[in-house]
Amino acid sequence: MTELVTKDPYSHRETGIFHKQNFDECGEIIGQLNTSQQVWKSLDIEERLLLVREGLKYFEEHRERISQDICEQMGRPLAQCNGEVNGFFERANYLCDIAVQTLCPNEIEEKEGFERQIHHEPLGTIFVISAWNYPLLITVNSVIPALIAGNTVLLKHSSLTPKLGAHFEKAFSHLGDHKNLIRQVVVDHETTGEIIEKLNIDHVVFTGSVPGGQSILNHTRHRFMMPAMELGGKDAAYVDENVDLKQAVETIVDGAMFNSGQSCCGIERVYVHEAVYKDFIEKAKVLLENYKLGDPKESSTSMGPLAQAKAADIMTSQVQEALSKGAKLVLGGQIEKINDAVFFQPTLIKNADHSMEIMQEENFGPIMAVMMVGDLNQAIDFINDSKYGLTASIFTISKSNAEIFFSEVNTGTVFMNRCDYLDPALPWTGVKDSGCGSALSSYGFYNVTRRKAKHFKLKI
Repeated sequence: MTELVTKDPYSHRETGIFHKQNFDECGEIIGQLNTSQQVWKSLDIEERLLLVREGLKYFEEHRERISQDICEQMGRPLAQCNGEVNGFFERANYLCDIAVQTLCPNEIEEKEGFERQIHHEPLGTIFVISAWNYPLLITVNSVIPALIAGNTVLLKHSSLTPKLGAHFEKAFSHLGDHKNLIRQVVVDHETTGEIIEKLNIDHVVFTGSVPGGQSILNHTRHRFMMPAMELGGKDAAYVDENVDLKQAVETIVDGAMFNSGQSCCGIERVYVHEAVYKDFIEKAKVLLENYKLGDPKESSTSMGPLAQAKAADIMTSQVQEALSKGAKLVLGGQIEKINDAVFFQPTLIKNADHSMEIMQEENFGPIMAVMMVGDLNQAIDFINDSKYGLTASIFTISKSNAEIFFSEVNTGTVFMNRCDYLDPALPWTGVKDSGCGSALSSYGFYNVTRRKAKHFKLKI
């Protein structure tokens, strides 16, 4: 099959037809990217930065179309899609603002007769393999630092959201007199592996599942390339006895349900202190009852269909297994179909424990499983009892409890009184099966550059 046809997960209407490149076509594209990179990297960083900022204007000029494409390709309510465009600019502008200072050579303390510096050199052509659930935000994390640092980009967006990949190509492929700076390819998994093993790329940035990450590692081992990867999550929240409970419930419910729960850092498991457990369940139930499932283009819709209908089977299995082991279903727990579109009801489960898959395995759905704990230390033990380590959140009015939580929890990010948010000034890092490498902040630039030491002896 030489074409990819995308469809709206709600209406099932065709949204696009895309040519699928074969291996030889990918080789030609990469050759063009490599040629362009040799000239692009020779520009002063200020000139590259100026051109990238010009490319960003495309996203403002086409904001409405881009929001519609997010809605139509992965099913998120249109009213929420413009927020992703806003988040795109927050990240892109911050990365642009810190680029020169981050990428300028690091001066080493003066040593008589020597000149010593650490330079940050572009890697070359970077293969960015992006995901569908936040098609702008995930992609911008690597594309902007890569281009500013002097790299070119081969972009493979998810097969669900190639229209969003096309927007990046339209915005950045041609900057000033420079062409072929970013090119999108539509390829299958087999061709992806061949590209990594056999073609002239210099680095891989991957966002996706743990099995997908393992496959990428298997391919990169042939090239001694260490990919940067953001993988799965089973992110947790702890609700302390010293807490603003209303704020905690509102934040956690949104963190679990936003984007139909299709978020790597969405809250999937909640540990609540026994002193506030009953009130937490009652307040969460009230909020979840107010979610409205339906057409994502309707302003009243607060939860859209699943981007991948088959994912509902995993959610159903986890819910049923939890109930069979003693958990109680407070709300939801069922597949719901509207116009043949597949939804999963906002789901609240209480009396969960760690014998259940719902507290151990990612489901990527609108399911909030809640477990009662006796104190902070017990919550920390349970949160660390996971093969994932992307984020964890504590909701408390006690700064000292938050500091203990921060020190003991084994995740890349620890939140206090918030969740499910990426601050572009802070590195986004996975621990354990949640990935390796860092995006955003200055470390996002170091992710797409290599260190080059300048060691000059000035006197002979």
